[in-house]
Amino acid sequence: MNISKSVFSLILITILIPPSYQDPKDESCLTNLFNSFQDPNNNLRNWTKPSFSNPCSDFNSNLLGATCNNGRIYKLSLQNLSLYGAISPYISNCTNLQSLDISNNFITGPIPDTIQNLVNLAVLNLSENHLSGPIPTSLALCFYLNVIDVHSNDLNGTIPPQLGSLVRLSSFDVSNNKLSGVIPASLENRTGNLARFNVSSFVGNKDLYGYPLGPMKSSKGLSILAIVGIGLGSGLLSLVISFTVVCVWLRAAEHKTAVAEQQGKISLPDY
Repeated sequence: MNISKSVFSLILITILIPPSYQDPKDESCLTNLFNSFQDPNNNLRNWTKPSFSNPCSDFNSNLLGATCNNGRIYKLSLQNLSLYGAISPYISNCTNLQSLDISNNFITGPIPDTIQNLVNLAVLNLSENHLSGPIPTSLALCFYLNVIDVHSNDLNGTIPPQLGSLVRLSSFDVSNNKLSGVIPASLENRTGNLARFNVSSFVGNKDLYGYPLGPMKSSKGLSILAIVGIGLGSGLLSLVISFTVVCVWLRAAEHKTAVAEQQGKISLPDY
């Protein structure tokens, strides 16, 4: 009887007091992310190594900028912390992550392709950093993305047309980068209930063209009309110069003849 009561009490305690949650993937994600950053202002001073092994104890994160839900990291808000370094590819180990905001720092390097493994990601804000390289095509595999904001970086290459397949995408900003090529039709011609994006989403990329920006420019940044105008102007200038040279030559010849006549070197025929 006493044994039965003890077993029942143990089961009851287990149900009412859940164990401290420990997820090895979150631990790897946070450890590598911390190691990939440089934190000159020591803003992440509470990101100490013991905390990584249990970042969501009591369902509340003890790490600055990290928010937990059901014992897992689901939100990272690390904006405006003067962080340097790169984004660790192990960010993909935070498989329950729904919001990633590392905006307004000094982060360099590429956007990791491994972000495609964050299948629950809804918000991606990497704006106002120094990220370089292309926008990963693999972002299109994050089907729940509502926000893609990478403005004010050094990203180059073309905009992946696959991003137009993200039906939940309502905010898209790639302005002020070094992107080139045509804006994909999948983003410019979104129909039905899909969000449309205006000039502010694309402005500040000098080699980017297409709706809602202007048409493609020539290789030297001149329109066809300007090139034709320059050609006509050059031809007219050459004609004026040639005419001027001929006139000067004729005047010089006339002057030489007149001088010779006055000196008696040339006798005119009598009529």
